[in-house]
Amino acid sequence: MWSEIKSNISSASVFFREFILFLILVVVIILLLIEKLSLSISLILLLLIVAIVMLNLIGRRRRKEIDEIQNIISSIRQNKFQSSDEIILSKNLFRLENEIKQMFEKAKSDIEYLERLQRMRSQFLANVSHELRTPIFAIQGFIETLLNGALDDPKVNRNFLQKADNHTVNLSNLLNDLIDISMIESGEMRMSYRYFDINTFINNILGEFSMMADEKNIKLIFYPAKEGLQVFGDKEKLRQVVVNLLQNAIKYTDTGSVEITLEDEKKFVNIVITDTGIGIPEDDLNRIFERFYRVDKARSRAVGGTGLGLAIAKHIIEAHNSKIIVKSKLDKGSQFSFKLKK
Repeated sequence: MWSEIKSNISSASVFFREFILFLILVVVIILLLIEKLSLSISLILLLLIVAIVMLNLIGRRRRKEIDEIQNIISSIRQNKFQSSDEIILSKNLFRLENEIKQMFEKAKSDIEYLERLQRMRSQFLANVSHELRTPIFAIQGFIETLLNGALDDPKVNRNFLQKADNHTVNLSNLLNDLIDISMIESGEMRMSYRYFDINTFINNILGEFSMMADEKNIKLIFYPAKEGLQVFGDKEKLRQVVVNLLQNAIKYTDTGSVEITLEDEKKFVNIVITDTGIGIPEDDLNRIFERFYRVDKARSRAVGGTGLGLAIAKHIIEAHNSKIIVKSKLDKGSQFSFKLKK
């Protein structure tokens, strides 16, 4: 309402100004006709009036362009445009039109990013709640059963306590992974890069998994690089990556072997972990590095894991300016690899 009143007042003032100029022009012409004014004064007045009229016409044109820009900006603010192609200004404002279109696309992209971020945050919170609820409810159930009398039954009490303890370990692992991925994605995780012996590094990790592999009758095979070969990276963070990949390889392999191969290239060492396990369906290959994504949910829960290991591994390897490559065939096995600088 107030904007309409101001617009009407502005239009009235423009009309009044133009009417006064017209009257002055008429008066000058009349005086010239009755020869009341000298020729020089008349020319000066005429030129002055013409200049004022020209300035007024230019001003009107500029006001029209400003109104046009204001209408476009108002329409953008009110979300009336779905595409930048709908933003059209006059030919004289072609460059400004391009700038407004770029601004519109940037704002639209930022809004879409924020909306996607909000959806991811909501989904992440829902996943965290679900993952935390599972071990907590299990621990609560075991403890309640023990308190209700099973504690005095030697046939079940130790078994229930062992299961409760397993779930506390899973809960601790989940919380640690949540802290890790939170620090990585917020940029708070500090990396400590240095050179270290890659053969010794892999051998030490394999020693930790020999018992796990023996229990499943799986062969652990290591093909080392040349003796003394050094690579550059954060040793502790890379250990977390190799442990996760090796652990997954053993968990999802029922028979056969798990191999680690170090391929010595010109500037890099390619670390390859290959298994003869159940493999990954092709449709799932692009999603396995998503947080909490599981190919086989039932089996994943049976063998343990937080659903965050591969997401963390991906972030750590990318922090080393590298990338995890995955190849897999269903029921044939999987291969994960990444490169480190020498």
